[in-house]
Amino acid sequence: MTHYPKGWILRNLTSEEGLLRVNNKHHDNGQEYLPFTDRVPSPCAQDSNVSEDERIECFMAGDSRSSEVISLTAMHTLWLREHNRLARALKTINSHWSAETVYQEARKIVGALHQIITLRDYIPKIIGPDAFNQYIGLYKGYDPTVNPTVSNIFATAAFRFGHATIQPIVRRLNAQYLDDPELPHLQLHEVFFSPWRLIKEGGLDPLIRGLLAHPAKLQVQGQLMNEELTDKLFVLSNNGSLDLASLNLQRGRDHGLPGYNDWREFCGLPELETQTDLNTIIANQKITEKIMELYHNPSNIDVWLGGLVEDFLPGARTGPLFACLIGKQMKALRDGDRFWWENDNVFTEAQKNELKKHSLSRVICDNTGISDVPVDAFQLGKFPQDFKHCSNIDGMNLEAWQEIFQEGKVIFTRIVSQTCGIPHKFLSSNEQLNS
Repeated sequence: MTHYPKGWILRNLTSEEGLLRVNNKHHDNGQEYLPFTDRVPSPCAQDSNVSEDERIECFMAGDSRSSEVISLTAMHTLWLREHNRLARALKTINSHWSAETVYQEARKIVGALHQIITLRDYIPKIIGPDAFNQYIGLYKGYDPTVNPTVSNIFATAAFRFGHATIQPIVRRLNAQYLDDPELPHLQLHEVFFSPWRLIKEGGLDPLIRGLLAHPAKLQVQGQLMNEELTDKLFVLSNNGSLDLASLNLQRGRDHGLPGYNDWREFCGLPELETQTDLNTIIANQKITEKIMELYHNPSNIDVWLGGLVEDFLPGARTGPLFACLIGKQMKALRDGDRFWWENDNVFTEAQKNELKKHSLSRVICDNTGISDVPVDAFQLGKFPQDFKHCSNIDGMNLEAWQEIFQEGKVIFTRIVSQTCGIPHKFLSSNEQLNS
């Protein structure tokens, strides 16, 4: 009996097209859903109006939190569909490829799209253009001396700035980007671990329209996080409600993170010693008064809180400290990754040129029933004037991945790294001979 690595549970190993597993009970207007978890009954919430035999289980993805809120589930589902779309297309143009080759090539493209969308389209809007140039800059190639792992300060504090951008309301919109009376707005706590709402209440399209047409929560210093997260946060491992702000503060202490001033020094920013100093980077004096009342000295401030309350840099959604910490991490993730999409011998020049054309908006066009999207999914616009029909949204041409045969021999082939791929023991005997 063959034993496969644990990650293979997400794959459809009976397919010749290198597909990921999908849900075999439910579809979204012909589109795929994530498979249900093999753990049954799963602990996800259920529709109170249906019987036990109509249960909707938690979804299964590469991240155990994929069912945490349905908008997050929608993004996981979008990328599941994109992988399978790419895999089917690659198999069509290279019918001689094995399922393993198709899977790995589709996976490689999806990885590159994540890199492009994150660093090109998202991060500059978060840390601002000046900090992007200062801390990240242009790509100069793989640097083997750079450690690409995720730092404690980034994972535990800096990237959790996003908790202050979460809307307390989940909106679902129709094809005209208007409220749908059949799909009313939901409070955030109503969608925690509730995958049934996705399957039974309209699928992906209304949710993604709501995300595209409404802004992230405005980060205001007087209310950093909404009550849906501070009073009503629900996690499967806890019987009651939790406070995400308290969790973030305690997590920083559990991880032994140094204080706010230590990280400002790390980033080359001036140390703050008094309330007057604090007021140079936090304009709201009531906030600095409250912070000094609680912490007495700026050096005592928890870094997550200190970074969150700083005034934003121009064109950014973070202040100088988090812009530094996020920027440094993104540069390390890029420069220390020998498989970074722009690095030599990862993709051909033709393939790189095609990858550049793709975007999150194109992914939405290709994998939902949505027909009108903003050119930049991260830039808020008004419908219809700031939206374009999907026929006008650029995307990549997969012919750059086509192998051309002449007299039974490959005369053009993709670049494949010889140092990665599936271990030989999992290949068929023919594939081992050809690898």
